[in-house]
Amino acid sequence: MRDLLLLYLKKPQIAAALGLILGIVIGLLWGWVIQPVQWVNATPAVLRPDLQEDYLRMAIDSFRLRLDPNQAAHRWEALGPVAPSIYRRLLENAAPEERLAVEAYGSLIRKVFGEQALQERPASQKGLNWARVVLVVGLILVLAVAVGGGLYLFRLLRKGPKVVTPAMQARELSRQAERTDYQAMGVAPPVAQVLTTYVLGDNLYDESFSIESPAGKFLGEYGVGISKVIGVGDPKRVTALEVWLYDQGDIKTATTVLMSRHAYQDASIRAELEAKGELALIQPGGEYMLETANLQLLAKVVDLEYGEGPLPPESFFERVTLELAVWQKNV
Repeated sequence: MRDLLLLYLKKPQIAAALGLILGIVIGLLWGWVIQPVQWVNATPAVLRPDLQEDYLRMAIDSFRLRLDPNQAAHRWEALGPVAPSIYRRLLENAAPEERLAVEAYGSLIRKVFGEQALQERPASQKGLNWARVVLVVGLILVLAVAVGGGLYLFRLLRKGPKVVTPAMQARELSRQAERTDYQAMGVAPPVAQVLTTYVLGDNLYDESFSIESPAGKFLGEYGVGISKVIGVGDPKRVTALEVWLYDQGDIKTATTVLMSRHAYQDASIRAELEAKGELALIQPGGEYMLETANLQLLAKVVDLEYGEGPLPPESFFERVTLELAVWQKNV
């Protein structure tokens, strides 16, 4: 289960969807629970209707006691477009002993802002509560993104993990392998250098690479491929690989056949492969030199593992990683 989960998380799409959903959850938790938004110096216009009514009632009481018209007008403005409707509700519900104070406050508002100040605005003219609109729209967007991300993740999970082919495994192994730093060793850097891996099941394994001079001139090609298989059935059991070097300025192609221990010790297999080139026993850490008139190729065995099964021991490869480096001669 753990390996399957790690395989899912390695997919960029799933990792991105999980990151998005986790980010939304953490953001909502932080913004609503851990450190919620705190309103500072807000006006009464954002209060609940019942609290706005209490506010206007206190403003009227303050005006009755202090008779400060400036402060009374300022408090009226702070209520915003809902002030007339709240005032009318207070006036209608005021007790006889309170009614005079409410009417006196209304008279002041008429003098300061005009008769229309106490008239309720039509619904179409009332100001929008933009804070509430932004909050609702934001919540809708967050929910839409969360639902969309969840559906996308669900579809990805339903598809299952992508099938990893032997060729894909080989490329990943080559990517993880470390190249030799010849320059740090005091050796001239090669004009071409690659890491290539064969994995059991890659029946079409055949790699080739071009060689160019530092000036961009084509010098030749080099590569490695399957030379000999043993047994029957699928996948093919490779018992020998051939490394080759083609020189644009030479008529021949140099080839070295890297053989498993079983193949190297089998006289019939050796006789079959002798025509292909120089025969060599492949060994972990082994180095093999190929030369033409103008080029040198050094093949190093970075990794080697034999397969197991009904065939003779050390007769076919489970995995082979080679480093191929090419130099120009007489430069």
